[in-house]
Amino acid sequence: MRDAYFAETEMVSAERAVGRISADLIAPYPPGVAVVAPGEVLTQLIVQGLATTKAAGVRIAYATDPTLASYRVVKS
Repeated sequence: MRDAYFAETEMVSAERAVGRISADLIAPYPPGVAVVAPGEVLTQLIVQGLATTKAAGVRIAYATDPTLASYRVVKS
């Protein structure tokens, strides 16, 4: 987790983030429980689920891009 957080990163579109390693902690609020932690692989299910949650009006906390149009991932 620490390695991913401090690694060299880049911003990529939501579509390109699938299969990449997240460098961000992402937590819908409420309840504020992390759905993604640094070092976790972003799956299609996670990206779609976060987009659905955001569309429902839930605030997305801690993401570099809280609109979820892009994700901060470990540079490959």
